[in-house]
Amino acid sequence: MPARPREGGPFMKLPRLSFIVPLAVPALTVLALAAGSVAAPAWAAASGTFTTTGSMSTVRTNDTATLLNNGEVLIAGGAFGGTPTLTSAELYNPATGKFTATGSMVTQHVFQTATLLNNGQVLVAGGGTSAAELYNPATGTWALTGSMSASRSWATATLLNNGQVLVAGGQDASGTPLSSAELYNPATGTWSRTGKMTTGRVQASAALLGNGQVLIAGGGTSTAELYNPATGKFTATGSMDTGRRQSNAVTLQDGDVLVTSGISAGGPFAELYHPATGTWSDAIGGLATCTAVQDCRFYSSETLLANGSVLVAGGMTGLASNPSTTKSAMLYNPATNAWTATGAMNTDRGQQTATLLNNGQVLVAGGISFHTHRATELASAELYKP
Repeated sequence: MPARPREGGPFMKLPRLSFIVPLAVPALTVLALAAGSVAAPAWAAASGTFTTTGSMSTVRTNDTATLLNNGEVLIAGGAFGGTPTLTSAELYNPATGKFTATGSMVTQHVFQTATLLNNGQVLVAGGGTSAAELYNPATGTWALTGSMSASRSWATATLLNNGQVLVAGGQDASGTPLSSAELYNPATGTWSRTGKMTTGRVQASAALLGNGQVLIAGGGTSTAELYNPATGKFTATGSMDTGRRQSNAVTLQDGDVLVTSGISAGGPFAELYHPATGTWSDAIGGLATCTAVQDCRFYSSETLLANGSVLVAGGMTGLASNPSTTKSAMLYNPATNAWTATGAMNTDRGQQTATLLNNGQVLVAGGISFHTHRATELASAELYKP
């Protein structure tokens, strides 16, 4: 396996996927157009299955997907053909099962954050830049808003109970991990610095807790910490069993936080954080422990379903020296702390977006199909019906 290049700059190589040989852009364009010609059902056929739905207008990786108040999904930015980034955006309509173009962003973003604000607009921040902008669903247009104090990629973004957005960590344009954090105030369109994390974190996971605090975990370490909006400070909390990067986190209906997958040195596939005690426990019922040489669904997606279970789909599996994306998906049941298989996707993929729709289904879109050190970027999308 070739040495991994240094991460840094707005068009950095992906960790663990630095040996990918991208397809030529013209071939990708043909792929996107061909995928767009497939019929586009708006509903998955049967419970526990995935059904192909309309395709995006272009292949996208490392983009963002945000459920709007009107029930549509905003897909924005991301990468196309390896290093170029996209300013384009599009909307998925669950009623028709189709994607349509909407206004383009003012600047390019990749590895950015996207947050639905209480006013219904979407804040996109960072991604190889310090710039931030707002999408207005009423007009389908974007407008720049205040810029962050630092360029950030792979940061976390969390909507707080007071309506402000906490953006924390990530890496700057030189590739240096950041411990700093800042708050976006939608009322003024400005950012302000807040307390620093105890350590720099890149590709960490974040979850809003029931008490209004924010759990930030991993990002190249096994440690975790809590942000208290009342004091503007971070404090250390219990550590995970294993260091994780590019992991997923969701707050369960009982208030615990499930963190899954991620790039690590081996350990449990999933862990539970218990806010009442500040401790972690393994959540791998029915699963083998991940190892340092066996990839364990990194770049998978994690979605909390309406019934309280969690869907994990796709990701990279197999030997770490030669992993492949998988079509398989599985469900976590918090009541039993156990995993079971569910229907497989129609296309193997990783780095996809996954969005819970108002009808209870999950829209999985884009990402890459990866085999024998070669990536095929995807425009296709599919629906999972619980």
